[in-house]
Amino acid sequence: MICFLGPLDPFPPVEQAREDMGGLLAAGGGLHPERLLDAYRQGIFPWGTVEGHPLWYSPDPRMVLFPEEFRLTRSLRKTLPAGKFEVRFDTDFPGIMDACAATPRAGQDGTWITPEMKAAYIRLHELGWAHSVESYEGGRLVGGLYGLAIGRMFYGESMFSHRTDASKVAFAHLIAYLLDNQFGMIDCQMYTDHLASLGGREVPRDLFLGRLSALTVAPAADAKGAENSQRTVWPKDRQILDW
Repeated sequence: MICFLGPLDPFPPVEQAREDMGGLLAAGGGLHPERLLDAYRQGIFPWGTVEGHPLWYSPDPRMVLFPEEFRLTRSLRKTLPAGKFEVRFDTDFPGIMDACAATPRAGQDGTWITPEMKAAYIRLHELGWAHSVESYEGGRLVGGLYGLAIGRMFYGESMFSHRTDASKVAFAHLIAYLLDNQFGMIDCQMYTDHLASLGGREVPRDLFLGRLSALTVAPAADAKGAENSQRTVWPKDRQILDW
């Protein structure tokens, strides 16, 4: 049986996640910022809803990408210095979410990014926890991604591309920023061939959680003040990559 959470109920231990259901751990509990941040710090993430209630997952194994293992493909190595795309950080977070919602994950008929999910992550963005990386061509948004940063840990949520390599270029800029600021891991959640082609790999959940617990309490890059010690100040653009 899956645990149903009330507004103040804590998450059950991740070991109770149903591996026969893709790592489903619990349902309910709402999507307020404190709930979401608590989930991510424990290696739990929301994915879809049932009758308006979020579903919470903690799969084993876990797909991750260590920034130093990012695989810069031959085609991407050519595209990056060409300057085909203008890359910005945090300038159109809602636009990135809308585009990701309109691009379902492989094997899905619809999107897990419901209006409730969008509102919850926009609120996290307003609070300084959620971030977007955007690729523009001729001033038009054509690719990008969004996720969360806590301490020196980044959680990837979704990406989209309307032009060849547009999302990969945004991802490469994200990797460059994470390397510059000593982030230790990107949570990719579940395996896809696309993520594996970029250097992602599956690790046991125990290993993931051990690394996670250290990274989320590490001081964030450019944090301002003790109360914001786990929250990163992100740039608005990054045009130069040195690989």
